[in-house]
Amino acid sequence: MERENRFWRIVLLALPLAVFTILVVWPLVSSFYYSFTNWNGFDSRYEFVGFRNFARIYTDKLFLNAAINTAIWMIAAILLPTLLGLCLALLIDSRVPGGSVFKSIFYLPICLSAVVVGQIWVWIYQQDWGLLNTVIWAVTGERPAIAWLAKPATALGSVIVAWSWQQTGLSMVIYLAGLVSIQEELLEVCEIEGASTWQRIRLVIIPLLTPATIVVIALSVINSLKGFDILFIMTGGGPFHSSDTLAMHMYNESFRKYLMGYGSAISVVLFLIALTIIRIYFRQLRKLDEIHG
Repeated sequence: MERENRFWRIVLLALPLAVFTILVVWPLVSSFYYSFTNWNGFDSRYEFVGFRNFARIYTDKLFLNAAINTAIWMIAAILLPTLLGLCLALLIDSRVPGGSVFKSIFYLPICLSAVVVGQIWVWIYQQDWGLLNTVIWAVTGERPAIAWLAKPATALGSVIVAWSWQQTGLSMVIYLAGLVSIQEELLEVCEIEGASTWQRIRLVIIPLLTPATIVVIALSVINSLKGFDILFIMTGGGPFHSSDTLAMHMYNESFRKYLMGYGSAISVVLFLIALTIIRIYFRQLRKLDEIHG
């Protein structure tokens, strides 16, 4: 009986493991392998160049620019959806009229793909007839000619706004679930003791929402590291590399310049950065678990 159960476990696990190996493990190993070569992505002949690709990274100004943009992108992609989601959750939890309708409306963007969201915001930012410039024209009476996605000073910030618009709904729902778990009696005691609304939020509600905040930050980090498609649709890393992130830089080097070896080296560095961030996060999570028992 035990032998038969073992057989079926192997059979049932074989297909998922095979798919995982083909789609995840093999590309990952291949990236490490090709990062030590000068392969162009097509030619079957290539040479091993050792650590030359990695040495080039330290002298690549575009890589440094992409690294800075990635840091800005990650910080904004974590802070904005988290803070906005918390504010919306507190507002809806205060039983405002039509709260359930607003909750559905705010959650709707997360149901859309990043490609669709990117295209929607491309239309909003359109210079001549876009919604944003039209609203500015209606308010100020002057027709603006701001090309939000075509100016280096506003391109990355414009994409961050679009990304935050999509991700805020997910943070809001997680915080609403956390607010439901807070006992009403505790908040009533605070009100009886004379605590103001801000004091209740700062000293009671936010500390009790720590588990929800951990989940929100974890999802924000994971989603921000995957934030390639919306950048590709909205700016493609431009103009003049002003919205270039490491993922976009890797794509450009690999599939536009056909420097697959160098692009693989960039992907390895990005993988190591992501791994480091995740390890630091889980270390802090373990400490929080010890504090909260």
